[in-house]
Amino acid sequence: MVKAVLFDMDGVIVNTEPLHRQAYFNMFDEVNIDVAPDFYDRFTGQATMAICENLCKHFELKQKPLDLLNIKRKHFKYLFDSGDLTLIDGVLDAIKDYHSNGITLVLASSASMLNIERIFNRFDLDRYFKAKISGADLKASKPHPEIFIRASELAKAEKENCIVIEDSTNGMTAAKAAGIFCVGFRGPTSSNQDFSIADKVISDFKELPFQALEKLLS
Repeated sequence: MVKAVLFDMDGVIVNTEPLHRQAYFNMFDEVNIDVAPDFYDRFTGQATMAICENLCKHFELKQKPLDLLNIKRKHFKYLFDSGDLTLIDGVLDAIKDYHSNGITLVLASSASMLNIERIFNRFDLDRYFKAKISGADLKASKPHPEIFIRASELAKAEKENCIVIEDSTNGMTAAKAAGIFCVGFRGPTSSNQDFSIADKVISDFKELPFQALEKLLS
């Protein structure tokens, strides 16, 4: 029986991936490093600090990871405030459907809590979610399972009664490592991710109404 759905945010609830990508590449230009697109794709789903630590080590940068993080956040804030941001098609209907049928919803995102709050405030999502957790506040980033283990605890549901919805290789790997059923959402910005990890793959939230959700763990 499904008692809780643990949502990723970027690429699953809201299409922020293009903004994040532009912010990262603006940051790469500012610190004068050449990051190949396939190298960048490996970072999808990870927390910003973990990415910046990896970049500093890989490129042997003089800057500290926190310096890179602040530069990236500066660019993202500008893009967020000035850009056209929309929810993923169908996700709000799915959220309302699950919530109205008594499913506990928890947000488990690698985004900073600042960005999570920006998104939730803009789209008035707090009314549907019991809790929100940021991977930036945890010891380990996806693909480590910590975030989904913690999210299931916040949902007050056993892992076998939870479902994760993710769009990144790192996120799907984290869900499976946590021992939680994983739905891979093949969204508009997830073409380079490995969906063979997921237990089920969807490309439209119409494929996963509450009635279908119930059947996944039966």
